[in-house]
Amino acid sequence: MPQIQPIPNKHYFTIGEVSKLCSVEAHVLRYWEQVFPDLEPVRRRGQRRYYSRREIQLIQKIMDLLYDKGFTIEGAKKQLKQDNEENAEDPYAHADQINQTIVQLEAVVDILATDSITH
Repeated sequence: MPQIQPIPNKHYFTIGEVSKLCSVEAHVLRYWEQVFPDLEPVRRRGQRRYYSRREIQLIQKIMDLLYDKGFTIEGAKKQLKQDNEENAEDPYAHADQINQTIVQLEAVVDILATDSITH
């Protein structure tokens, strides 16, 4: 099992940072994006991926299912779907979606601020 580091206190992480943080190769992260629909990092200029804390937490959960618990990819997908359905009944289940939206809006603000400085 790869070593999981604590998540630093910042909004976005590059694929290289996430790779080091989670001890998972970047190509594995890109593959997981294709396989696990909930794993969708924000893309900025040049299609560079930026992962939020929520995505890193999801990656850590995927790692736990695959590496610690021995799930197959399909089994992990089913377990994540089941977990999402159980959380749907929770009144606070949408907090992650709200946080994701906030993070995405902050990215737009960053882009606009950078563009206004350069023009």
